[in-house]
Amino acid sequence: MKKPKWVIAKEQGRRAAAAETVWLFGLHAVRDALANPSRQKLRLVVTRNALDRLGDSVSLGGIEPEIVDARKFDVPIDAGSVHQGVALEVKALNWGSLEDRCIALGDTPPLVLLLDRVTDPHNVGAILRSAEVFGAQAVIATARHSAPETGALAKTASGALERQPYLRVQNLATAMQKLRSMGYILLGLDGEAEQTLEQAVADLGDRPVAMVLGAEGPGLREKTKETCDDLVKISASGAFGSLNVSNAAAISLYVAGRR
Repeated sequence: MKKPKWVIAKEQGRRAAAAETVWLFGLHAVRDALANPSRQKLRLVVTRNALDRLGDSVSLGGIEPEIVDARKFDVPIDAGSVHQGVALEVKALNWGSLEDRCIALGDTPPLVLLLDRVTDPHNVGAILRSAEVFGAQAVIATARHSAPETGALAKTASGALERQPYLRVQNLATAMQKLRSMGYILLGLDGEAEQTLEQAVADLGDRPVAMVLGAEGPGLREKTKETCDDLVKISASGAFGSLNVSNAAAISLYVAGRR
């Protein structure tokens, strides 16, 4: 029997609403999300043991925890996820505009990362951790063909997702042009480049820097390369394969931040 149109519309609305939420899991990721006043929290599903481990100091933000049996932890996350008995349904964070997030703050030269089709949530989570440690203004990726905000990303980020701006833009080249108009120099990481990152940043003074990293394997797209001001490589000794993108991001942030 064919479903009435109103039933189909209602089901579509529910699916759309569900797609707008994110399930975070793991004690560290959930604890930091609960502590984030900018995070809209919807449901907290937790075992009694995990609730005790969260601690009395953690504010639940007015959410009534749904205490469940550890053997019946029924939330929509991947079966193999290490949830540690706690999951939090939230709305994705809104970090505002690129222009607002990438302006100079204080005396430190602004530093941002742009990711060109980096889709692995574990890599992006690790990049967010490094970006927070080394003081990046933002990590910027495309709305499509990049890792979305997920529980796996949040768990790898180990709390950094709540504090480190992760901006999603429609077009990476357009975002790069905007940064250039704000005074940024755009450095694309490419293992075949002639110039090293150290050489490129040596004479930049306090000029803002945006470093662009591509996915492992394909690297930067041609359009992205063409939009960069310079292509640079991380200096290394010996012949070996390319670095993992999250490791390359950490090294790049460290080098650029030492100017």
